[in-house]
Amino acid sequence: MRRLLFLTQRIDPGDPVLAATVSMVRALAARVQEVAVLCDTAVPGSLPENCRVRAFGARTRAGRGLRFEAALVRELLPRPDAVVAHMVPLYVLLAAPLVRPLGVPLLLWYTHWKKHPTLRAAERVCTAVVSVDRRSFPFASAKVRPIGHGIDVSEFPCVDGGGDGPLRALVLGRYSPAKGIDEILRGLRLALDRGLDARLEAHGPTASALEQDHRGRLDRLVQALELGDRVELGGAVARSELGALFARSDVLINNMRTGAPDKVVYEAAASCLPVLASNPVFDDLLPPELRFERGKPETLAARLAGLERRRRPELRERVVERHSVESWADGVLAAAG
Repeated sequence: MRRLLFLTQRIDPGDPVLAATVSMVRALAARVQEVAVLCDTAVPGSLPENCRVRAFGARTRAGRGLRFEAALVRELLPRPDAVVAHMVPLYVLLAAPLVRPLGVPLLLWYTHWKKHPTLRAAERVCTAVVSVDRRSFPFASAKVRPIGHGIDVSEFPCVDGGGDGPLRALVLGRYSPAKGIDEILRGLRLALDRGLDARLEAHGPTASALEQDHRGRLDRLVQALELGDRVELGGAVARSELGALFARSDVLINNMRTGAPDKVVYEAAASCLPVLASNPVFDDLLPPELRFERGKPETLAARLAGLERRRRPELRERVVERHSVESWADGVLAAAG
């Protein structure tokens, strides 16, 4: 394959949510002659020399749409071998009238629980959907190709940790109701009441009014559960700080709503940090003793109480085998066929 178009929101190695996109583009660029990236905004110098970036950012939604279409038209000559839309179904709908008549494969990378009319329309007009797992796409489709998550394992060396003192639990991700952090706090309270000595540190952005409101609710829940001296609800952290967070923690806890396998679970596993997670999609990564049941904080409390405090190199091996950014890029190109 010679030339690929990649459609995404942002190219920024420091973005707390979308930084991993940079590694994905780099992996694709290592396999083709050229990648043209169309994005809202980009940090210069983030991508290899065989990548060209066209930014379509504008003040208004309509302006962004017009600039997107203009940039896409310019990049369709010479004809690309495939077009990949990253996590935004609207990009597929905007691109399809120009791309599909040329016979160019149009792929959507999507891994989330949320289904909506735009996603259903995008699924109908795209060539294929690539996702972590068939269960990480919110409805049944013959177009779904499970290719694993795209984790740059080189960013997350296996770190030493463990030791005496309180169990150090870590929660990472947006302060969204979908993350189930309230249940994690209740599970911690139960574990403490049963005699476990533990501390919990949480970090994440509040990128919307909903998330800001939920963060306030969590602050109040911490006080109601008398966890003020046990829990720290911090702000967003840069991707460069994740290694240090993993190194000083004993376990990552993830309670994301079923259907959206958070990449931070794979990143923590790549660093050999034990992970407790509730999403069934992690059954190819985590053994039964590292999984709990969403909606039942008592099952998390039991897992915390019984956790063996040691690093897990076998988790890193599974990430390397099934969820590396290299295997992800190979899967994208295979789906583009």
